[in-house]
Amino acid sequence: MRILIATAGSRGDVAPYTGLGAELRRAGHDVALATTDTFAPLVRDAGLEFRRLPADPRAPGGVTAGRELMRAAAAFVMELGQGFADAVDEGTDLLLLSATTAPLGWHLTEATGTPSLGVYLQPTEPTGDFPPVVMGSRSMGRFGNRAAGRFALRMADRVYEEAVAKLRHRLQLPPASPSEIRRRQARANRPVLHGFSTALVPRPADWRSGMKVVGNWWPHHDAAEQLPVALEDFLRAGSRPVLIGFGSMASEDGARLSEIAVRALRGAGLRGILQAGGAGLAADGDDVLTIGEVPHALLFPRLAAVVHHAGAGTSAAALRAGVPAVTVPVAADQPFWAARLAALGAATAPIPFRSLTAERLADALHRVVRQQAYARAAMRAAHHMATEDGAGQALEAVRQLTGG
Repeated sequence: MRILIATAGSRGDVAPYTGLGAELRRAGHDVALATTDTFAPLVRDAGLEFRRLPADPRAPGGVTAGRELMRAAAAFVMELGQGFADAVDEGTDLLLLSATTAPLGWHLTEATGTPSLGVYLQPTEPTGDFPPVVMGSRSMGRFGNRAAGRFALRMADRVYEEAVAKLRHRLQLPPASPSEIRRRQARANRPVLHGFSTALVPRPADWRSGMKVVGNWWPHHDAAEQLPVALEDFLRAGSRPVLIGFGSMASEDGARLSEIAVRALRGAGLRGILQAGGAGLAADGDDVLTIGEVPHALLFPRLAAVVHHAGAGTSAAALRAGVPAVTVPVAADQPFWAARLAALGAATAPIPFRSLTAERLADALHRVVRQQAYARAAMRAAHHMATEDGAGQALEAVRQLTGG
């Protein structure tokens, strides 16, 4: 079967699908992953066919909120929609759609008859259990949470409105709004798999039956891959270090964040590893090492703690390794995941990015490393996650949907 996975966004929005795609390929399927050019090497390294989506997910400098952010998002989606139809060829048997690409992929399903399956990394369906992930972590009560969830979907549909209109015209489909198509999907109980752990987000009881939480899809890495020699030497040279990294976030704050990180580590009496990431973190010294991208699965189990931005993938990877965290959420769904980790007891209370200081970080590091309750909570979650098989459940859903 020829399967096309479509996703777009930051590295964390793409990497989990390389692992899912690799599992599908091992099961005998022909798998392509459509995403933006930046991640072509990531896709090909997983043994998957790369299909190009033309959009650039990076917002223009200074765009952080309000109408400017909505306009930037709409422009991104417009560009994405223009290239999406080109990525789907006549031989495609099944579309696997991320939360970002689903509002476009539904129209391709309608036009071509190709079945689709939602494969989301965040809970987007309204529920009384918690507010929308893009609105932070403070509950508004069951009624308020559901109302806010419906409002968040309406705002998302506005972002897709123009792109959907142009895509439907190109596909020779009658006009229909994004919200109308979304309602059709719900009425038909179209299946959506959520690739996160029930240790972090138990499945809400008020979701429709087609919505399932199956466990994480882990980024692909070669079984023979090893950590760089310099990193391996550093790990062996002393006590377990702390990793500090902010993924693709905070691109203009590298020097300031590096200084904060080093001061905090030394203030807490800990060795540290700075992961350069989008911010370009860097520092030198016998007690500090700077690294680039390495597989979380290889590094995280050898750490004392992880300081991170609370992206969904990094949050899950730290838990999987049984390692406690200090979270510094920046934007989007990060405050939601940060609050979830803290509620589990596997992380300290979040430090909002704008409130980060060396003193606050040093205090949090001192507590998370030396108070064993955090590590015990992380280990309990790791044991729970080990019982989940996100890729296996996705394979079964594909079989049920296609009869093959």
